[in-house]
This record gives sequence, structure tokens and C-alpha cells, in this order.
Amino acid sequence: MTTPPALAPAPAPAPGAVVGEDGLARPAWAAVDPLLRAYYDHEWGMPVTDEQGVYERVSLEAFQAGLSWATILRKRPAFRAAFDGFDPDVVAAYTESDVERLMADAGIVRNRRKIEAAVTNARATVRLRQDMGLGRLVRSFRPATTPRPRTFAEIPTRSAESEALSKELRRRGFAFVGPTTMYALMEAIGIVDTHLLDSHRRGSSGIWPS
Repeated sequence: MTTPPALAPAPAPAPGAVVGEDGLARPAWAAVDPLLRAYYDHEWGMPVTDEQGVYERVSLEAFQAGLSWATILRKRPAFRAAFDGFDPDVVAAYTESDVERLMADAGIVRNRRKIEAAVTNARATVRLRQDMGLGRLVRSFRPATTPRPRTFAEIPTRSAESEALSKELRRRGFAFVGPTTMYALMEAIGIVDTHLLDSHRRGSSGIWPS
């Protein structure tokens, strides 16, 4: 009598939203850490349209590349202090001595290329005022539809629109604005809605239906 082959274990269900002690469903990345949870509940995915707000987020997304967002979020107060509140006019006037000052600031991410990119991008932001402005330019790449993910695995990390936005910003003189970084920006400021369908924040931006 032959022994039947062992049955393969059933695949684990794809992770979706996690229901917290408050009864609200969030993605796993925002379910435990209080700082990330507050950011998710009140800020992430909400529209940002003003120049300074968009410039700050472009800068922080660039600093986040290769790191966790939790690291950047914990350092955000220090970043704001070091970069004069991310005022594009002030940062655009930074000199090499300011770059050296920032390189010595243990409160931020001390990466010379990213620091120099923040200065470069401030100057590019100021130049864009002669055209449509940074906020309007970024919003012009809003897609016709938004993802409707049920699990974290279904959330894209880039799109045709983020690739086009990256290309246009580079043409305009911006740095550290790759397609993946720009997709993260689009998520953060509500241009796409990648909240999981069962998240309590789905549709909260008012831009996309739930």
C-alpha cells in the first residue's frame, strides 16, 4: 500500500487591514507604533496643495529613500528646524556653509547628496512659479482611476503617472525624484488612494470615492 503524499500546507491568507483595540482597521505598518498610527489617521493620504507643503513632502520622500518612513517621521521636527520650515525661498538661498551645517546636524539624515538635492529642488520650486507652480504641476499627474487594494501586496509601488511625473520634474531641474519616490508622494498627498478597501481611512481624502 503506497503512502499518500503529504498535503502541502494551505497558503496563509494575504494580509489585509489590522483591526486595532479601538475597533478601527488600518494597514499593518500603521497598526502598532503610536506615531505612525497618528500620521496614518490624520495626515497620510490627505490633500496637500500649497507650494511649501508639497516641497516639504518632496524633500522628506527623497530623504526616506532606502530608509523607513518611521525614521523620517521621528526626525521630521528636526528636519523642519534644520531646513527653516522648508521655506523654498530660504532653502534656495543656502550656500555650501549651510550644507556643511546640515551635514553636522545629528537630528536629520546626514546624506550629502540628499541634502544637496533639497537645495536644488528648492531652487527648482522657485523657478516653477514662472509657470504653473509645484503644487499644480504635481496634481496635474493625477490618474483617471485609483487602486482598490484589498491586501498590502496589491498596492503598487510606481505607476505610469509617477514615471511621467518623475521625468517632468527631472526636466525641470529636480533631483532625487525617481518614479517610486514620486508614487510615495502621490500616496501621501492624496493624488492616489492606496488605503486598503477595509481601512477606516479609505476615501478620507475626499478626492476618490471609497
